[in-house]
Amino acid sequence: MRPDARSKSARPGGGQRAVQGGGGHIARKRFGQNFLVDHGVIDEIVRAIAPQPGQALVEIGPGLGALTNPVVERSGQLTVVELDRDLAARLRKRPELNVIESDVLKVDFGALAQAAGQKLRLIGNLPYNISSPILFHLLPWADQVVDQHFMLQKEVVDRMVATPGNKDYSRLSVMLQWRYQMECVVDVPPGSFDPPPKVDSAVVRMIPLADPPEVDLPEFTKMVAVAFSQRRKILRHTLGAWISEHGIETDFDLQRRAEEVPVADYLALAALKKAKSAEA
Repeated sequence: MRPDARSKSARPGGGQRAVQGGGGHIARKRFGQNFLVDHGVIDEIVRAIAPQPGQALVEIGPGLGALTNPVVERSGQLTVVELDRDLAARLRKRPELNVIESDVLKVDFGALAQAAGQKLRLIGNLPYNISSPILFHLLPWADQVVDQHFMLQKEVVDRMVATPGNKDYSRLSVMLQWRYQMECVVDVPPGSFDPPPKVDSAVVRMIPLADPPEVDLPEFTKMVAVAFSQRRKILRHTLGAWISEHGIETDFDLQRRAEEVPVADYLALAALKKAKSAEA
């Protein structure tokens, strides 16, 4: 394309502008691109990650390299997963990076761990529009991961770490707390990004539990989804039907709402379902 053939929106003053320090790159809304540009925040995040040489580090959504650059300075090598073909092309010019140009929801992280010969350390500023699907996508490979450090919408982090009875306690809370120990390690204001998002952000540290209760993950996922399908109603109207359908005998208290039930109670019910299935 000729330089004068750019669309108006891509020109200075035409409604979009190049990202600060991005070499002319324009953020693409469909990819949920908000680029981290605050060096103080970047340094704080890298300290929390503490990358070391020889580790199998994988960054999801490296973008313009705000985290990539300081991390690879410390680790020497880094695998990056990038969907934007223009950004992927830039990244391929760097020999210290192994670039996977793909939708992260299609990446087999188990295969990456096998190829690396060790467990992975996952990092990234996740696209906010698909952050929950990414977190669920990673669940089956938790046993092949050392830890995860992700930038997310602060509201999502609050849901991840919420306790029963809290308004933020949700399906996401239950599914992730079954498998990870989690904590918020860095708060990040909108002004740390270009373009700035309309929400606050935070970095969460996720460490897979060494010995989580065994569950049939697809069935556990379905059960928790049913429980939270009607948050304002007591579980007799949702999970009660699920329990009856599967012929499970239990004293599980169905007079509670989904957000009042501890993770351990959901796991106990899942164990009964698994035992019932084994009898069939």
